[in-house]
Amino acid sequence: MNLPWHDFQDPIEGFSTLVELLIYRVQSQPQQKAYTFLRDGETEEVSLTYEELDQKARAIASHLQSLGAEGERALLLYPPGLDFITAFLGCLYAGVVGVPAYPPRQNMNLLRLQAIVTDAEASLVLTTSGLLANLVSRWAENPELATMRWLATDDINTHFSHPWQPPKLEKDSLAFLQYTSGSTGTPKGVMITHGNLLANQRSIKMGFGHTDKTIFVGWLPLFHDMGLIGNVLQPLYLGIHSVLMSPVAFLQKPLRWLQAISDYKATTSGGPNFAYDLCIRKITPEELSRLDLSSWEVAFNGAEPVRSETLEKFANYFAPCGFRKEALYPCYGMAETTLFVSGGVTTSPPVLCEVDTTPLEENQVVAATSNAGSRTIVGCGRTWLDEKIIIVDTQSLTVCPADRVGEIWVSGPSVAAGYWRRSQQTAETFQAYLSDPNVSEELGVSGPFLRTGDLGFLQDGELFVTGRLKDVIIIRGQNHYPQDIELTVQNSHPALRLNCGAAFTVEQKGQQRLVIVQEVERTSLRRLDIKEVVGNITEAVIDNHGLQVYATVLIKPGSIPKTSSGKIQRHACRRGFLEGSLNVVEDCSSSLQHQANLQKLTTDVNSLLTKVQEGNPDVTIANIKEGAKANARQ
Repeated sequence: MNLPWHDFQDPIEGFSTLVELLIYRVQSQPQQKAYTFLRDGETEEVSLTYEELDQKARAIASHLQSLGAEGERALLLYPPGLDFITAFLGCLYAGVVGVPAYPPRQNMNLLRLQAIVTDAEASLVLTTSGLLANLVSRWAENPELATMRWLATDDINTHFSHPWQPPKLEKDSLAFLQYTSGSTGTPKGVMITHGNLLANQRSIKMGFGHTDKTIFVGWLPLFHDMGLIGNVLQPLYLGIHSVLMSPVAFLQKPLRWLQAISDYKATTSGGPNFAYDLCIRKITPEELSRLDLSSWEVAFNGAEPVRSETLEKFANYFAPCGFRKEALYPCYGMAETTLFVSGGVTTSPPVLCEVDTTPLEENQVVAATSNAGSRTIVGCGRTWLDEKIIIVDTQSLTVCPADRVGEIWVSGPSVAAGYWRRSQQTAETFQAYLSDPNVSEELGVSGPFLRTGDLGFLQDGELFVTGRLKDVIIIRGQNHYPQDIELTVQNSHPALRLNCGAAFTVEQKGQQRLVIVQEVERTSLRRLDIKEVVGNITEAVIDNHGLQVYATVLIKPGSIPKTSSGKIQRHACRRGFLEGSLNVVEDCSSSLQHQANLQKLTTDVNSLLTKVQEGNPDVTIANIKEGAKANARQ
């Protein structure tokens, strides 16, 4: 394949596809170590150079081409490791559209995979020889899946690469389908083109300040956008080394992540907010002496709300290891934008905005004058290349002023082509326009825009994300962000697990009522005082948010529905609550009478609140709070 790099100062700027990029890496630095996978997150198991990576990818591509699979969709089911990377690149080399997914566990049903296979119209399954037999036998139980062709890519001889023919690919060619995590609904296949991938890689390089000296360490799932596009494809784009480990290895022992950063002198690594919380809680002061985090330049934090408390605690706790607060890098993105949308400045600490919570409930941004009734929102930086962010009023479709919260809209080359074979949803989400075309011209962007479904505001170019549009809790006309309520709940009692709760509403007698679903710490199950825990939750939510809890459901550890990236699936929690299918803790029935009392109190409180809103001088918010809290303590 003839590559057009001779006309460009930076060769990769002239590439149209990821295939061209990998071939360039092979020709320019064949013996450069590309990826290393750590067994159990600690010992080096296997590495691949760019030349070895190319040979394996070509062999897989040759086999796929011999099957006449070009243009078809292939489900990628791999355990953590390098086999997934070679299979993903092999699909690109063959012009096959890869569909990354997670192989089902023994006790896990196939409903999600079946839905993905049906939606993508996949005809192939790529996996390892170690998983093949079990997966085939389970697949055979479902007639719709039994007819698919299977291929164990680790059994393919690399010498099979000779017949490979470069596919006819262009910038707009479909590279793969990234199925959304399903945090707010049914997973959809986001169509990521080669042009999307290369544009997003350029943005990540610019925003993160990456160079050919950058070193990656990562544990994120490779089938998920942050793991694949961040920890796998960005190193390939840069031509550098990436050290990877299993997500399970990290979750079992978070020290492994930071130890790998220390050992390999990594400069970039990160994950969702919960990962930083986990390190604070699980890494002991004695273990800090083994860590040297002075090389860590970009500690990115995204995929869920970034909490200022977490940033502060992490920076302080690991400062003795050489970690610098300036390395903390809150960022924002999603599958529909390939991955990255915005991020901060790597040489500056995170930007924080203190706002008054009461106006925020009315979508107004007002600077806090005191700590009481305030909320700290962490800035997620700005766009770096050709992307454009605007904040839009969802009713009028006009641009919001800086002091208003609205929906985040994005345009630019990283925005995906749409949802696979869902024309109506593609039009609704990816083809949005402002109501006044003249404003679009003034902004220099005519559209179309991606409607992200996220809420936020812009100040001095900095993006502040406040929550999900579909998750916002509206009670008595007031907006409440579920993540704020969930944090209040988790801090109300030591028996409750952090990052493992959901707040949502259900309708009762024409009114929206607040429901809390919360995991309990495993160590607290035997001596759990349910009445005390529920009372603490009720009192804390009344005190901090002025809301009465309609129902509290305490569930067993590890049972709350989450996406592959660790986001709480509030819609699934709500469905489980309504269906009675949540995995509640034993003896939870003993609190039913207490719940009934609280539900009765809800009606009374709402009646009183209505009187407050109507201006009744005999009733005050303070009276209501005191009465509700007294009931919670009974």
